[in-house]
Amino acid sequence: MLSILTLIFIVSSTYAVQWPKGTYTLVKPKAGCPAGWKEGWRKQDNEDSRNANFITYGHHFFGSFGRNMVFHYCTKDEHAISGTQHWPRGNYCILRQGISCPPGFKMGSIHWDDEDSRNKNGFGGVLPSGIYGRNTLINYCCRSDESYRTEVILPRSKPFYLLRFKSPCQQVQGMVVREEIVKSDDEDKNNKNSVSGSHPLNDGGRNNRLYYCYYH
Repeated sequence: MLSILTLIFIVSSTYAVQWPKGTYTLVKPKAGCPAGWKEGWRKQDNEDSRNANFITYGHHFFGSFGRNMVFHYCTKDEHAISGTQHWPRGNYCILRQGISCPPGFKMGSIHWDDEDSRNKNGFGGVLPSGIYGRNTLINYCCRSDESYRTEVILPRSKPFYLLRFKSPCQQVQGMVVREEIVKSDDEDKNNKNSVSGSHPLNDGGRNNRLYYCYYH
């Protein structure tokens, strides 16, 4: 049986860690956003013909994932409560908010060529930095300055998502990680999907396929 002092230590260590300072965005899980963060959503109208969207069974994303996809996002601005520390070294990506990434990250982007015919893309609230018209471009912040095996310290009070970069999912101290894949069936005709800079692992070819890391 755990002593009272041990229990106090576990609880205090779980809640003492705050999110790194700065402005950035994370994908919203079913468990919701951290308290005080801003929220937004983006609907992507995916390919109509022989739609082959794919998402890992039993995923933990908050949103709608059928023939079209609706992602929700959690954004921490510079005025929200946070720690004084920067993001830890490791091998992972987050979503960019604003004109620059937090210290230690390099910038990049992914462009989705969404459905051309009767396009019904939509959005609302606060979104990661990008372009949200008939197609979708999202900016990312990625880093690979430490082994993914080195456990980083991040808040454990609520589940969250990071994205894979150049390695398997980053290890986070005291949390279990599960990889969840999302492949969007993008426009078939004259497909203009593209990537630039430092962006999350994307091996979908004509269709974008990203690897999300769910921590709980």
